[in-house]
Amino acid sequence: MAETADVVVAGGGVIGTAIAWRAAAAGLDVVLVDPGQDDAASLVAAGMLAPASEALFGEGALLRLNLLAVGRIGSFAAELEDETGRQIGLRREGTLAVAYDPDDYAALLRLTAFRRSVGLDAEELDSRACRKLEPFLAPDVHGGALFAGDWSVDNRRYLSALREAARLAKVRFVRDRVREVRLAEGKARGVLLADGGDIDSANVVVAAGCWCGMVGGLPHALRTVVRPVKGQLLRLRHPAGLPPVLSHTIRSIVRGIDVYLVPRADGELVVGATQEERGPDQTVTAGAVHDLLHDAMSVLPVTSELILTETCAGLRPGTPDNGPVVGRCGPDGLLLATGHYRNGILMSPVTADATVALLSGQPPAAEWEPFTPARFTGEDRPR
Repeated sequence: MAETADVVVAGGGVIGTAIAWRAAAAGLDVVLVDPGQDDAASLVAAGMLAPASEALFGEGALLRLNLLAVGRIGSFAAELEDETGRQIGLRREGTLAVAYDPDDYAALLRLTAFRRSVGLDAEELDSRACRKLEPFLAPDVHGGALFAGDWSVDNRRYLSALREAARLAKVRFVRDRVREVRLAEGKARGVLLADGGDIDSANVVVAAGCWCGMVGGLPHALRTVVRPVKGQLLRLRHPAGLPPVLSHTIRSIVRGIDVYLVPRADGELVVGATQEERGPDQTVTAGAVHDLLHDAMSVLPVTSELILTETCAGLRPGTPDNGPVVGRCGPDGLLLATGHYRNGILMSPVTADATVALLSGQPPAAEWEPFTPARFTGEDRPR
């Protein structure tokens, strides 16, 4: 006899797990299906919650959604920590963006002016002010900008806490992969699993990141929308006795290439990340490690004294317009939540809010309107 549930969530990264937790907290019977291979993009992320320092020209709708997200993260994190008794490493010091040479500085000033023009908190700083905030910065840093509204979180602690919260909310975990959504009479009826089992459910949420296209039953147009974008990053650690070398997240342009350094409360420093269009390739390359270390040491020379503890690569779910894809699609009861690209950690709370609203028959926040599946399926309006 098939297992039954109110909702099946396919995918156990931060998006799928946050949805499962909040849906269960809303009183729904939830099954989360994930193969448990620990290859989710969530585990390889830096955990930046950075709507201000990542705002780009031409992405106004995405910025509004990111601002909604950063406004939600505080209460969401507090509830998560209270529910589980686990700290997720939330930091509120802001992002210090710095430039390595005059051309990089000119590019940063143009972006900073744009970000201020759309109402973001962005303070221009000369090189001396930058080094006053972060004394270990290279002396030839030309200047920078402080984005006080940016936060960060320890992504691995965050995902671990989400899984614990879901467990406490009675979410049932199935270690498998959703092969196909079962459909009948224009409605979702459950899922078929890769091992041959099945689960009956009137609602299915596909939140499998860049692997969503492998799930049968999604409209064809949506199975090809999300692509894997490879990102390699490094994890460093302070030697015993060495004080922390950073208090802010640092973003830098080094000869036109972006690099970021994200400090953790436990002494870890994350350096990232490449953006590579190489399909589902998760290998770590010597060139990427070299380039990341070189650029990090150009901005923060003391990086050379830290211990290299891990090199890793993950696959971000990217879309043609860099925006997420969240909403109802195709048959009744079928929802998609993917395509969060660089912002999966940041958007996980508001994605969970939007999905639970839809499952409850309510409209999500207005900021989600430009990011429904309808923009790729050609429907006149989201269902």
